[in-house]
Order: sequence, then structure tokens, then C-alpha cells
Amino acid sequence: MRNASIHPRTLGYLGRALSLEYSAVQQYMTQAALAEAWGLRDAADRFRHETVEEMQHAERLIKRMLGLGVAPNASQLRPAGLAYGLVELLLQDAALEAEIVALYDEATNFCRRIADTENAEFFNALLQDELQHAAEIETWLESLGVARRTTEDERAYF
Repeated sequence: MRNASIHPRTLGYLGRALSLEYSAVQQYMTQAALAEAWGLRDAADRFRHETVEEMQHAERLIKRMLGLGVAPNASQLRPAGLAYGLVELLLQDAALEAEIVALYDEATNFCRRIADTENAEFFNALLQDELQHAAEIETWLESLGVARRTTEDERAYF
């Protein structure tokens, strides 16, 4: 598939997704360092694991973009959020994951509407991974005794 045959909006989804995945890498890496500084070794290890998974998503996006003849461009890296405790970090993660899930869901549905099955399947595979990440964060929060109120948008996915 070549750039000329790709809908510009699909290219926009790829760029936004790469920005969000790199933002997630930065956030989880920062949180791993914070957790370690707080003496929360298990939490630091979990955040490092998430960092690797998000880097793998970024790599998949880059390969996809290169395969489409497009130069990868993550243009809006978000600052990592700092916090005073593990629960605050996880709440930030839940919000970021919800945003990523919403983007992949929107991209999947758009590609299906324009009959771009290949990209719809690509985005849907990433969506399923991110839904799993989001569920793991929710489970972690629940294990810490935090019952989070999900927004209406989040309820559509979980």
C-alpha cells in the first residue's frame, strides 16, 4: 500500500497514535523511576513492563507508517504527570489509556466505514491491547481499594 492510496485521516490517526504511545512510554518510564525512589519495587517493575509494551506499540506504528511510505512523526509528546503516590499515578494512567483506547476505537471505526480493512484490523489489534492495559490498571486500582468512577466515554469501552 502506498501513501497515495491512504486516506489522509488515516494518516492523521497514525500520527496521533504515535504521539500518544511515545507519551505513554515517557509516562510509564517516569513512573517506574518514581516508584523505585519511593521503595515500591514491584510497582516500578510493573511500570517498566508497561514502558516496554508501549514502546512495542510505537514500533508497530512506525513500521506501519514506513510500510505506507510515510515518514513517522510524533508531533505532540505530552509531559509525564508527577504525583505524590501510587494511586495518583495509576489514575493518570487510567486517563491516558482511556484516551488511547478512544483514539484506536475511532480509527478502527473510521477505517471500517471507508472499507479500509487492513488499517481497521491494524488499529483494532492495538485497541485490544490497550483495552487490556486499561483493565489491568483498573484491577490494580481496585486491589489498592480505589473504586474509580468511569466516565460515560470510558464505560463504552469497558
